[in-house]
Parts: sequence; C-alpha cells; structure tokens
Amino acid sequence: MAIIGAGGDFAKWGGRLFIRLLESKFKGAVYPVNPKHSEILGVKAYASLADIDGSVDLAVLCLPAAKIPGLMAECAKKGVKGAVIITADFAETGQTGKDLEQEIVRIARQGGIRFIGPNCMGIWSSAVGLNLALPITPISGQLAFVSQSGSYGITLSRIADEKGYGLSKFISFGNQADLLVSEYLEYLARDPDTKVIALYLEGLKDGREFFETARRVTRIKPILIFKGGSSPQGARATVSHTASIAGEDRIFDAMCRQAGIIRVTEVEHMFIMAEALIRQPLPGGNRIAVVGSGGQGVVTTDALATHGLDVIDLDDVAKAKLKEVLPAHAPVPGNPVDFAGGTRSAVQEAEVAHILASLDYIDGIITNVPVHLTSAKSVADYMKGSIEGAELFAEIPEKYGKPVVVLQSKGIINQNILDVLKSAGIPIYDRPEDCSRALAALVKYARIKNL
Repeated sequence: MAIIGAGGDFAKWGGRLFIRLLESKFKGAVYPVNPKHSEILGVKAYASLADIDGSVDLAVLCLPAAKIPGLMAECAKKGVKGAVIITADFAETGQTGKDLEQEIVRIARQGGIRFIGPNCMGIWSSAVGLNLALPITPISGQLAFVSQSGSYGITLSRIADEKGYGLSKFISFGNQADLLVSEYLEYLARDPDTKVIALYLEGLKDGREFFETARRVTRIKPILIFKGGSSPQGARATVSHTASIAGEDRIFDAMCRQAGIIRVTEVEHMFIMAEALIRQPLPGGNRIAVVGSGGQGVVTTDALATHGLDVIDLDDVAKAKLKEVLPAHAPVPGNPVDFAGGTRSAVQEAEVAHILASLDYIDGIITNVPVHLTSAKSVADYMKGSIEGAELFAEIPEKYGKPVVVLQSKGIINQNILDVLKSAGIPIYDRPEDCSRALAALVKYARIKNL
C-alpha cells in the first residue's frame, strides 16, 4: 500500500492517514510517498511511486486536487489496480471540479484502476486490520457501514462503538466518481464477514442499477438505509456536499419498499435493528409475547402496535402452565405476562419465556432482563442461581427458532445475567420502544426474504 502525500503531522491529511495506518493491525507492506522526506516515522519514504521496488496493490491519494490526474497516471504506469482518493475540490464545487473529476475517471479507466472517492474519508476493514478512516478502531462485528458522508459516517461509527455494535467494514465513498454504491452492495453480499449492510446515502448516480442490485442483495442480506436530503433544504445541501442529486423523497421511499430495503428515520434506529438482524433468528409471523410488570408491559404493547405487531392473547392451556410457574401473588396470566414484582428467581423468568416460546402461535418474545430476587445462603448460591437462569433463558432462540430481545430495567442490573445474555447474542435495549423496533425489523425482513 502506498500513501501518496504521507507525512508525520497528524494535523494534515497525509499524516493522519499514515499514522492511522501504522497504528492499525494491517500487516502488508506500507510505502509512504513524499519527495520531501527520506523517512517518515521510522519508515523509509519514496520520492515517487516509480521509486518503489515492490508492487503496489492500493494507492491512497491525499494531495491537492490539481495533482490527482498526474498521480493517477503514475498509478497506472506502476500497475496499481486500486485507489482511494481522499482529496476534495472536485464535482461538488462546480464545473471546473466536475471536469477535473471526469479526467481522473478517464485516466483510471484507461489504466484499469478502480477507485473510491474522491472527497471521502477512507476505509476500514476488520478482516485485515486496515484503518484509513476512523479515529477510534471499532469493535469487530458483522455490520458493514457504507457512508456517502465521511465526517457524518465517522460520527455514526462512533455511536456504534459506544453502543457496542461491531463493524466488519466501513467505507466512506464520497462523490462516487468511479465505484458506485451498487458495487459496494454487490461486494458486501458476498463478504463472509458481513451479515447486515447499513447505508448512509444522500443521492444516487445509478438509480436503476442500485434498485436492481438492492433487490437481489436483500434476498441474501438485510439492507438498512438512512437517507440525507429528504427535505427540500437538505436536498439542496447534498449538491455542494457530495455532488449528489437527492431526488424526490416519496419516490425514493417507494423504491426502498419495492427493493426490500428497510428505511430508518433516525440513525440510531439503524444500529438497533442491525443488532437484532445479526444475532436473532427470523420470526414466522408478527405475533409477539411480552413479559413485563405493570406499565412496562403496557408501554411495550403500545410500541409493538405502532409497528403493526400483534400482542396476541394466550389460550387457557398456556395460562394454566404459566400460573404454575408464576409467583402466587401474580395476576391471572395474559399477554403481557405480569410477575407483579416481588420475589422470584431468574430460573422462574426463564421458564416463563420457554413456555411462551413453545407456543406455535407466538413468533417472538420481548421480556425484561431476567432478575434473580431470592433469598440465598451465600454469594455463591446467588451467583449460581443467576447464571443458571440466564443460561436457561439464552437457550430459547436456538431451541425454538424464535427471536428474543430483552429490556434492561434501570433499577435492577445483574451483571452476571447480562454477561451470559450478551455472550449468547441476545440483544439488550434500554427502552421498550427499541425492543419493539428491533422485533419489527426482524418481522419485516422475514417478509422480504419470503417474497
């Protein structure tokens, strides 16, 4: 990999990229290119690409826009096949920039080079430990995040990291002068490290191709999308940001529905849905069981209804089974199932969830994190009961093939139980609305898959 314009000053793009690359886990050969230095941060530097003895697979260009056509020609002569153009000041600035952008596309295509950008923030890949973009290395996971905006994409990746959502890839693609968003979708559909694809998009240059590609990919993996420029004012802003035409929002929305793309209206919703789609089985329908005392069950039921999910009533046989497990003071079981507070064990809560999951007319479950409120002779007994209940609860998705999401009650937190649930891949959310949104995404994608 060659960093053209590399330096040792983090305040400059060439330094920032080179330092991030050196600090990443990337194991390939790295060649800083800068005629002003013979060495940068202890690494031998080269005056030009031609001076590098070895082959170069990827060139990262971060010099002023006027120099990029000449540098692209040097890449072609060197036999480089891939490039990332960080530099801005192209089509997003007006006709002069558009002409310059078209010139680098012409040179790249003549030389057999494919490139990301220009006007982008770079890429990150967990598979090879490569970081050319992110100030904080993300947790490795199975969500690929593709963003038209570099700075906003970095902000969103930071939100993902703070919430504990791991990424497989991060791609900031900018102006899409060469590689288009539809091509990233094609690649990620085949990527074994990616289970869910998330997009931040402002506009398309390949509307028909994007639609056809997305329609194929959504049958393989879920695509979640958050679109900027949905208002007239925002649409105008996209032109000067990434040279994109946002298009009429209602048409874009209809395209998403036809292609099977799940559109979100708030960016955090994208990560909430992605976590469930990555970790949980798809439900067979929209009939949900809720376990939650008092107002929690009511609010969760309301939230599910807003997404078109049905909190279906239980039959008498199921109610009788639940009554045997619930505390004596609990009301007659219904849906939601109410423990009515008081003493109970994590095993009891897990048993209730198992009964609900075993019902052929229940497709998914929302419950609070199982609590362990029993008298114990020792800390060891308390720990044993907590973990036993959590492990029993964690068996549900695989045993019944039904999704389970849980609500973390602020007042009662048992870290032993949380650790078991997290390691089993059961999503834990802070609000009933987020639990409902996660299950709604699973129901929606199950329908998409079955079309």
